Amino acid sequence: MHVSVNRKNMTRIICCLVSVCSLYAQTAAPAVNTDAEPEVFAFKYKKGDAYRILSKVHEDVLVNNEMHHHAEILSRISVKVTNVAEDGSGTCSADFMTSEDSTSSYSGSHFSWGDEYPSVFTRSPRGVYTIDDQYFMPVVRDDPVFPETPVRPGDTWTAQGYEAHDLRRTFGIQKPFKVPFTATYVYKGTVKNDSGRTFNVIEVKYNLYYESPSSGNTAGSAVTGSTDELMNRPAVTMGYSHQTLYWDNERGELDHYNEEFRIIIENYYGDTFTFQGTAEAEVTEFTTTNTDDAVKKVQDSVHDLGLENVSVRKGEKGLTISLDKIQFLPDSSELRDSEKQKLGKIAGILHEYNNDLLVTGHCALRGTADERKKLSEDRAVSVAQYLISLGVRDTYHIFTQGKGATDPAASNDTEEGRALNRRVEITIMDN
Repeated sequence: MHVSVNRKNMTRIICCLVSVCSLYAQTAAPAVNTDAEPEVFAFKYKKGDAYRILSKVHEDVLVNNEMHHHAEILSRISVKVTNVAEDGSGTCSADFMTSEDSTSSYSGSHFSWGDEYPSVFTRSPRGVYTIDDQYFMPVVRDDPVFPETPVRPGDTWTAQGYEAHDLRRTFGIQKPFKVPFTATYVYKGTVKNDSGRTFNVIEVKYNLYYESPSSGNTAGSAVTGSTDELMNRPAVTMGYSHQTLYWDNERGELDHYNEEFRIIIENYYGDTFTFQGTAEAEVTEFTTTNTDDAVKKVQDSVHDLGLENVSVRKGEKGLTISLDKIQFLPDSSELRDSEKQKLGKIAGILHEYNNDLLVTGHCALRGTADERKKLSEDRAVSVAQYLISLGVRDTYHIFTQGKGATDPAASNDTEEGRALNRRVEITIMDN
């Protein structure tokens, strides 16, 4: 049995401006200035602002207290502020992509392009959400929530929040499963990073303990299904979250955070499902690539490098470089040396951008649909891993997907058409 609870996206990284940050979880934390002046904390929204956030969750999953698997969950979040109300509340349109690498060890190989979740929400300057039940993301809501009065180092306050889990696959609950909590906040003071930016350090802690209604009508969902299905639903949800937030009050945004968490769900049979680990987030700088000027620039580079069977175009997710007629060993995903040389040259182009990459494999109409999809996925992974080996991106900033023969570039009725359909596309993602 594969158990998956979507603790994949954390609200505390939603309202960050696009910038480069260095996670303090990865380096020694600087000394905190506890003599900082009191400040009023608030989210500051501007219509048209766009955000790109990458969060990582490193999670152990236990079933009945026995290790089931380790998972690395990568969430790529794209947010745009579509409106700002008179009171300063910001309405956001967001796209969440979650990719999970579930293994029995702590070493993942790559992340495939995963589930996508659209979301629309409004958040007040204090941090309180207004969001419809049709949206499953973000997971942690009303965190952080700020007081309306100035806060000085050493001050504490409490605020209500909740987690909204996606339990459709695990427990058959068709609406966000909401678990309330009371968070305790402590303002520690300020720190500066290497570039001189000042962050307000805030520690957040909350415990979870929630008993589902005895009728089984959890999270407002209708009571449907067999007795076994109802008994498998959550009876008790408990756990904790310990977070350190790095807040930029000048910009009115959360710059980055790290977290330790543990969530335990017990169903009506008495089975327990434990999810425990750490989470962190980074906001990465990106360059808009899906423009006519950018396409021409890359096309000129392809021409100057003498690359054959390589085309460049604007795509749905960003600028796309297509390796047409890409050559692998027969019926395999192993790249020929000639293609590795070509990728080595393309790597120079990709190094000019900081954006995440999406590598998509395609194949000709041969074999079964399942065989075609697997072959296209394997070939995308082969290209991605070669780009990683060249230092173009690390594992967390390159994604793969396989489309089989579902998106042909030419007719499969001729050998020339089938050759064109055997292609791999590298997209420099804008969204």
